[in-house]
Parts: sequence; C-alpha cells; structure tokens
Amino acid sequence: MDDDRVWNFEEDLWHAREDRYHERVDPECVMALSHAPYLHSGQDAIEAVSGTPAWDSVSFSDKTISRPEEGLIVVGYCVKAEKGETVFTAACTSVYRRKAHEDWSVVQHAQVALPAA
Repeated sequence: MDDDRVWNFEEDLWHAREDRYHERVDPECVMALSHAPYLHSGQDAIEAVSGTPAWDSVSFSDKTISRPEEGLIVVGYCVKAEKGETVFTAACTSVYRRKAHEDWSVVQHAQVALPAA
C-alpha cells in the first residue's frame, strides 16, 4: 500500500461509521485509548471505537510511516478532529497487517490525548 493509500485508510477510519470498524479493525487488535478502561483487545477494541463520532473534519500532522517487514505498516501522527464545537487532538500510532492482496486490517492503535491548543 503506497503512502497516499495509507493516509486515506487512516483518515477514513476517523470518518467511519460503525460497520467500517468491523471491516477494518482486526479481531486480534490491541488498542490504547484516552478513556477508561484505556486498554482494549479483540472484539472489545472494535466496540470501544464503534461509538466514536464520525468527525466532520480531520487533519494529520507530524506524519511518519515505516514498513519493518513485508505485509506490516506502522504509522504515527498527530490528529486534530472536529465535530461541531468538539475538538479532539491526540498523538496516534496504528499498525496494519496485510491479510491478502490489497486487504489490510488494523492490528494495533494507540491514542494519547493532547491538551487543547
């Protein structure tokens, strides 16, 4: 997956509907989120993000991508997400695993909420 597709994949998750999380978040995913209970895995990870609002506006900064081996992509970035008057900023990482040709899933995601600017 080229860099543009990686960032489109990640941004799409920030705009996602609940069914999109079930399609793209791996059943073995581990997540660290900025709200209790903080650590989630498996189906619990999918459910933890399913209630997330579909943000109106999302922008990434400080983007980085690494490919430590074939079929594994690691991204890091800062996000600013807005919906109405709500603004969420965080430092994030995600790891994608290729399951088949052009079929990728999120196996790790972490968010560290940042103070409002």
